Amino acid sequence: MNAPSAPPAVRTTCPYCGVGCGVLAKPDGFGGAQVQGDPEHPANFGRLCSKGSALGETLSLNGRLLSPMMRGGSDMLEPASWGAALDSVARGFQETIAKHGPDSVAFYVSGQLLTEDYYIANKLMKGFIGSANIDTNSRLCMASSVAGHRRAFGSDTVPGCYEDLDDADLLVLTGSNAAWCHPVLYQRMLQNKRERGARIVVIDPRATSTSDDADLMIQIAPGMDAVLFSGLLVHLAEYGQLDTAFIHGHTSGFADALARARHIAPSVEAVAERCQVAPACVETFYAWFSATEKAVTLYSQGVNQSAQGTDKVNAIINCHLATGRIGKAGMGPFSLTGQPNAMGGREVGGLANQLAAHMDFSPENVDRVRRFWNAPNVAERAGLKAVDLFEAVAERRIKALWVMATNPAVSLPRADAVRAALRQLDLLVVSDIVANTDTITAGAHVVLPASGWGEKDGTVTNSERRISRQRAFLPPPADAKPDWWIISQVATRMGFGSAFSYASAAEIFAEHCALSAFENNGTRGFDASGLATLSERAYDELAPTQWPRDEAAAAGRKRMFGDGRFHTPDQRARFVTVENPALSLSKERYLPLLLNTGRVRDHWHTMTRTGKSPRLGAHIDEPQVSVHPDDARSFSVADGELARVLTLHGSAVLRVSVTPAQRRGEIFAPIHWNGATASDARVGALVQPACDPISGQPELKATQATLAPALYAAYGFLLARDAVAMPDGVWWARSTVEGGVGYRIAAPVVGGHWSGVAKRLIGGGGSRVELLDEGQGCYRAALVQEGRLMSCLFLATMPHALPSWEWLKQQLAAPVLSDAARRALLAGRVADASDLGPIVCACFGVGRTQICNAITSGRACSAEDVGAQLKAGTNCGSCLPEVRRLVAETDKPTSRVTA
Repeated sequence: MNAPSAPPAVRTTCPYCGVGCGVLAKPDGFGGAQVQGDPEHPANFGRLCSKGSALGETLSLNGRLLSPMMRGGSDMLEPASWGAALDSVARGFQETIAKHGPDSVAFYVSGQLLTEDYYIANKLMKGFIGSANIDTNSRLCMASSVAGHRRAFGSDTVPGCYEDLDDADLLVLTGSNAAWCHPVLYQRMLQNKRERGARIVVIDPRATSTSDDADLMIQIAPGMDAVLFSGLLVHLAEYGQLDTAFIHGHTSGFADALARARHIAPSVEAVAERCQVAPACVETFYAWFSATEKAVTLYSQGVNQSAQGTDKVNAIINCHLATGRIGKAGMGPFSLTGQPNAMGGREVGGLANQLAAHMDFSPENVDRVRRFWNAPNVAERAGLKAVDLFEAVAERRIKALWVMATNPAVSLPRADAVRAALRQLDLLVVSDIVANTDTITAGAHVVLPASGWGEKDGTVTNSERRISRQRAFLPPPADAKPDWWIISQVATRMGFGSAFSYASAAEIFAEHCALSAFENNGTRGFDASGLATLSERAYDELAPTQWPRDEAAAAGRKRMFGDGRFHTPDQRARFVTVENPALSLSKERYLPLLLNTGRVRDHWHTMTRTGKSPRLGAHIDEPQVSVHPDDARSFSVADGELARVLTLHGSAVLRVSVTPAQRRGEIFAPIHWNGATASDARVGALVQPACDPISGQPELKATQATLAPALYAAYGFLLARDAVAMPDGVWWARSTVEGGVGYRIAAPVVGGHWSGVAKRLIGGGGSRVELLDEGQGCYRAALVQEGRLMSCLFLATMPHALPSWEWLKQQLAAPVLSDAARRALLAGRVADASDLGPIVCACFGVGRTQICNAITSGRACSAEDVGAQLKAGTNCGSCLPEVRRLVAETDKPTSRVTA
């Protein structure tokens, strides 16, 4: 069948990280899309990372929430009409407020929302319900940056822009694995290093792909960033590297901040001891920073996700203020935002301690917002921040909760306690695109189907204050609706219709921009007044633009504070006296290890989008824990085996990856797996609830932990066309593979009973082959239909007795199973040399075996050669560090063979 003619490509914005890459999406006529980078977008100039490149593979309706659902008399979620669902939500909130007051209800929203959605949610809760109990999952990633900016600058304003990464001569990355988490920007930094000779310093407890390219790696002890940067401030003062004119003319508080820094970090030797690094590393960093005027310090979750995150941010900013390196080309502190619209959410007041348009809860701001919204019931004080909000749910102080576009039962600290708390709510409403999340299964009463990326229309703001359009290029499926429409409909049913009678996202955006200008007069950093009168057509055609964008400006301002004027009452930047750093642990140390959490290269959040892509699941396809070799020996765990990670709050079973990249005494586990993708790998359940006292951001980088072997009788794989329900007691991790789904499994027993289990798991019909060898401790079964492998199950008491996982996935993807492959399935051995090995390059599906073969054959002697031969590393570049390691570690022939 010929595909219908496809419409032209639509310019939109990537829905992943805060880089905010421009995307050209061209619908394919079958509900999907071809995706490529937008060469005209100033955030990426056409480059996309592996996740962005695979967006077209994530648009299927598999697992989508397609109609409103309500819990019925059978206590099961059942389909409902929009009218019934919206009436139920509005009535539930009204009754709760009438009985218990406005602070008995809350919204928990997300950096995945568009600015227009965020604005309406904030307006309803803070303006008309009259409570500030609306917080966002951005609290988990950017709140410390917000607090640090506001303390230093008087506003939540990122001073610089991406062009500074091109102009800098020194790039300092602290708490950031940008090579994996912000790869498009990182490739820009590497281009600067290649072409201009810029130096790169990486400060991180872990050696990462980012540190592979560093000129200096400081493998710092957890939580000691403020010590290192306090020491830098002392060094700058002692060696006469201060900009005294800037300090005296444009700042306040320097003497106190320097005195505190001298108390925390009196000498290089003291810094080195507390940071547990060599003094030479500290001296080199300080010397480079002192001698290099054009220096940018980029920081991300390793700084923010800390019980001292705000102080870390301010310790960094102090050094830039002390040298006047702010608001000028190639210099300044730069926060790398985690989510696609964390910045936009901050603009509209998505955080519980903010009002809209970057205003706080001062009486004059409350009055200003009240008059603009014509809302007599505006909240007058800050609401509950994320962790406190869910503690209030557990304590029954919050009785009705609306969760939008996020999954707190996975992502929040003490996630098991969060899940239990959700079950106690009188009303739990969830708006999502996914039908089955841990939050929904915790007991949602009403579930509302939201439009997803490619279906909804609005704006997002990236890390450099650039507002970009997300445009719809696909129709919303079934009953899915935009979030702003859903919220407005509930507001109308609650009696607030006149304030929520929007016909489009463009109307909401115009109001948002108008509020940013209302009685501003240059006192607030966020000003988008120049966009407040856009017509619907002009909104549709809006090109990426940075704020502030006032009425006089034809384009936004690239950099802020270059004139030495800040948004404090006296227009001076403030130096901040930071507290003496200390990890937020129990007074007594109960467990021997520290658990650090974070992201992997090709996945995002809880994988509701990336988990649909076979190539994104190929690089790391199961939950892992990284362990130093010495710790692996101490705790009797081995590379490739399973281990149980235990903390004072929960446990999980993860695959062990032994690596010297970890410091001794520290382990690392990724956050992405949830109840739908693994049996026992919700890492949020392990994390302590301690938070930064200023920002409310939780400490996700240092939780007391221990390890123990997780022993099973058998290990194996299951591949099938569709998802299956695993037997009780079986550990499993699921990933999408070409042609179906794959499960890595571990079972408590292996024996004859698996024959009956296999019939249910791999299905019937077709030609079924089966082998049980109890003496050798192995079981194999496969189902072949019309010459094609439909499913297979392999179990063995020893993992090395299993066939290649990558080879098995190739057989499931193959249109026809060869005779040799059919025999190999029963034999449990790879039949030929077609095994790609574990995937290294997700963009082009290049495996480790392919790369190593190219090296050993002499066809490739460098990463550039590998790219030329196999394309690996030639798109987003995030696999290049691994390719370089393979080139360095793989034996090469004595003479090169010319291809």
